[in-house]
Amino acid sequence: MSKNRELIISPKVSQAQLSKFLPNLESEGIKMIYLDPKKIGKTKTKLETIFASTNAKHVILEKESIRKIRGKKIGKKFEILSNEDIEKILTIAKKGLDFVIVEVKDWKIIPLENIIAKLHKIHTKIYAIARTPEEVKKMFSILEIGVDGVIFSSSSIPEIREVMVYLGSRSFNLDKGKIIEIKEVGDGERVCVDTASMLHKGEGMLIGSRSNFLFLVHNESVGSSFTSPRPFRVNAGAVHCYTLSPNGTTNYLSEIETGSEVLIINSKGKARRATVGRSKIERRPMLMIKASVNGEVGGIIAQDAETIRFVRPNGQLVSVTHLKKGDTVMVYSKSATGRHFGMEVDDEYILEK
Repeated sequence: MSKNRELIISPKVSQAQLSKFLPNLESEGIKMIYLDPKKIGKTKTKLETIFASTNAKHVILEKESIRKIRGKKIGKKFEILSNEDIEKILTIAKKGLDFVIVEVKDWKIIPLENIIAKLHKIHTKIYAIARTPEEVKKMFSILEIGVDGVIFSSSSIPEIREVMVYLGSRSFNLDKGKIIEIKEVGDGERVCVDTASMLHKGEGMLIGSRSNFLFLVHNESVGSSFTSPRPFRVNAGAVHCYTLSPNGTTNYLSEIETGSEVLIINSKGKARRATVGRSKIERRPMLMIKASVNGEVGGIIAQDAETIRFVRPNGQLVSVTHLKKGDTVMVYSKSATGRHFGMEVDDEYILEK
């Protein structure tokens, strides 16, 4: 089964809105859509299409017979109501289908487990239809293999971004932030975020005192001369700091609790989501650290301890206790926007210091 899992969007927009919606999909990294190519019209796009039309790159055959089409991938769409339907899919797929599209209205997990197990060995791709972001998550994790692609109907770019995190295909452009100030600020409450996932070297959370300027704070998989590695933990920062959530909103670290979902970012900017096992708030000595990128200045207040590390542009880690002015670390910076309950408000004036 292919590991290059795909999110295929079925645009839930009017014909008039397509010309604006399709470029947004491309910019988010979507490569395939479930749409009649005729509806695209004269809109320039690199997106491949799946549809019951020979104009599409991936053609859905509607007749019983299987016929190859030169230069096209061919497949069929199936609705699953019983085990007999699963056997039918296997029989037809063996005749030469490149892919199948399956729709399961009830008992989604077990039928898809059976289909994945049966089609896994004959190299037929499985695309499943999902109606909600939660269904997308389930379909990509079934039997740990998951389906090859999910067709998801949406008109919301933020919702599509949320779903892309399930694939590990959401990414952020990280910048080199130059350290301009380091200062001891006394005691404060800091938040340790313990996830229900193992975190790897290079991974951490985006944390900062401003919603548009966040530092990549590394996890504790390295340990120190006085502490054992804790590869599930990010000693994130002070209670007031922001972090990004998988759905694109921000949360204060003080709001995170058992069952919350947080965004885990690696040093290349690739994102995935993790569930929080617990959040631990304790009073500790704190450091204020400021950095700048292209005229934007942002800061973070973090615990003054050697186990709190940032990531350098070369991938090496640096403890906050060893940081110096002029050092560069990985940050995520963008133009400031207002936020209302964590959601961006483009037209609202805001100045954070």
